[in-house]
Amino acid sequence: MLCPRSFILYRILKSAVSFKCRKFSCVGKVPDMVEVRNKLREIVGASSNWQDHQQVLVERASLSQYLAQSQEELPPKRMKDSMIEAHLPLGSQPALREKYLNSHNSVRFGRILEDLDCLGVLICYSHTWNEDLQRSPLSIVTALVDKIDMRQNIIYPDCDIKFTGHVTWVGKTSIEATMHMSQYQNGAYTDVLDATFVMVARDPENKRAAFVNPLKPEGPEEEAIFHQGEINKKRRVELSTASLLKVAPAAEERTLIHNLFLNTLDTRRVSFRSRILPPNSVWMEDAKLKGLEICHPQERNIFNRIFGGFLMRKAYELGRANACAFAGCRPTVVAVDDILFRKPVEIGSLLLLSSQVCYTEGMYVQVRVHTEVLDPLTREHNTTNVFHFTFRLEKDVSAVVPQSYGESMLYLDGKRHFDGTMRNQC
Repeated sequence: MLCPRSFILYRILKSAVSFKCRKFSCVGKVPDMVEVRNKLREIVGASSNWQDHQQVLVERASLSQYLAQSQEELPPKRMKDSMIEAHLPLGSQPALREKYLNSHNSVRFGRILEDLDCLGVLICYSHTWNEDLQRSPLSIVTALVDKIDMRQNIIYPDCDIKFTGHVTWVGKTSIEATMHMSQYQNGAYTDVLDATFVMVARDPENKRAAFVNPLKPEGPEEEAIFHQGEINKKRRVELSTASLLKVAPAAEERTLIHNLFLNTLDTRRVSFRSRILPPNSVWMEDAKLKGLEICHPQERNIFNRIFGGFLMRKAYELGRANACAFAGCRPTVVAVDDILFRKPVEIGSLLLLSSQVCYTEGMYVQVRVHTEVLDPLTREHNTTNVFHFTFRLEKDVSAVVPQSYGESMLYLDGKRHFDGTMRNQC
């Protein structure tokens, strides 16, 4: 069952089924994900050869002259101007399945994250496209994955997938793109997920913010979608302001943490240091999984940094493995939310990934994945991303119990994300 806002958006997306992006050369044919990636390279003039990247950077720097000095200089765009439909032909192209197939005869969700990231960027380029130019002077990159809500637990590896989406809100330099994924089954397409990404526009050298075309809603349905975008922005600001990295927990959260602490005290000793693990529980320290990736040029994006979809895939796969090891059974992703891209990851970096089960409730596990880059020469660490995943298991899972104050804050942060996911599922 779709929520009211998703239903309105779905109606608009359904009306665009016959839409073919005018900027694709494959007129009369719905593009597949390979063509989506190729179109992105064409829009920015990216080379498929890594050795040419320095020359490409020089050429893109010359496009700065085409940047608008204010948003008022740019013509307003409509939602339908950015509507795109793209297919992933898993059913009609068996050779493609190997890339997407997992060991449980389902689709690798990490690959879907990569495709959503590519499509979201192309949607934003469609919104900002200037037909008088051969290449876009904008560098559009993913700033945030606001949320991904699953509508179906299983993604079949032998059925075609359809992605549709368009711009739903625009600020001065940022764009919200909402996408819908469905899969062809029994003669009709079935809803699989809804995703909301936030992109930011930068100059050709990706050094400073750049203005984007304003969005002009048409009709009450589009007005409602745009208004929801404003609500989403306000919610993100409120969540950032209330972050446990900035302010103390609320009174009820402090009580919860203290009760967890009391529940771990050894009643035989009158000591705050004497801690025992309650029954059916696991210390948070024992609910971790770590990984390392060497960032090769093969995983670069159109701006010669590591592709954000690749980072999401690796984080998801580590988080899922952690949930599986923790629970001892196969997890199913329920939601992805609040993925913040803090810094780009340069080619050649050592990417350190750390996954933590930070909250559990019934059959659900909330996992946080923190990624940072390590400069092997200076030994400097810098956080690049934080990911939040909600998984559902096949059985009730053990409670995860914090010991330190820092772990307690991770526990509360995980609970906040889990509670938000459950509200969205209603």
